[in-house]
Amino acid sequence: MEDRRRPYRDYKRRQDTREDNRETETDESVIEGRNAVTEALRAGRTLNKVFVASGDTDAGLRRLAAQARDAGAVVVETDRRKLDQMSATGAHQGIIARAAVKEYCSVEDILAYARERGEPPLIVICDEVSDDHNLGAIIRTAECVGAHGVVIPKRRSASLNAVVAKTSAGAVEYMRVARVANLASAIRELKDAGVWIYGTAADGENDLWSTDLTGPMALVIGSEGEGMRRIVTENCDFGVSIPMAGRISSLNASASAAIVLYEAMRQRTKKQQNH
Repeated sequence: MEDRRRPYRDYKRRQDTREDNRETETDESVIEGRNAVTEALRAGRTLNKVFVASGDTDAGLRRLAAQARDAGAVVVETDRRKLDQMSATGAHQGIIARAAVKEYCSVEDILAYARERGEPPLIVICDEVSDDHNLGAIIRTAECVGAHGVVIPKRRSASLNAVVAKTSAGAVEYMRVARVANLASAIRELKDAGVWIYGTAADGENDLWSTDLTGPMALVIGSEGEGMRRIVTENCDFGVSIPMAGRISSLNASASAAIVLYEAMRQRTKKQQNH
């Protein structure tokens, strides 16, 4: 291939004087579940308040509450029914934390992180992936394979909320996520930095198993129903198709991302071992 480039994020609840009626200012500041809260603490995230199920004798939960208290959070024992009302995921596991909102980064921050690690950029671009669970799963996989960041649009897309954090199993604490106003402009910025853009599509001209994914790359994952938008497709350098042997002709967004990202990781690991 000819390298033509330069070288790498309704609070308006009834006013109440009681503090415990003000637990959900925005869904983006809520962290639910033991794994998510544990990873937030490990990552040094500032937790303002932690709500723990009252009367729970689970040693792990007590220990987690103590860690949050040691980290400076206010720990409040709360009736489990109250936690159920606060929960956005329905699976709080007896603990919900309020934290400083996770900050989004810039595309350049992601590129700089790749440079710091001395690695060719591996980036995921989500083109209007609106399902919170899909975005959370994509972030989880991206973190597991060592990707440097995820890019999402500001409009018609899931954001870093409680459901995404829960589904990511805490990976959101470690993954750089850029939220951009214009995805096409972000893609052009990546191209100018020497990054090749790979779009996933059933009719992609390149078979995944025969596509070189070892260089600086950004993988575009289309929306759950429509796939990639035309303007995004036109800005891709390559269309990549995932081989299918069954009767169902498509995969959901997070499954597609996982398959391609792990193939990229396999190829990159092999290349490193051969050098």
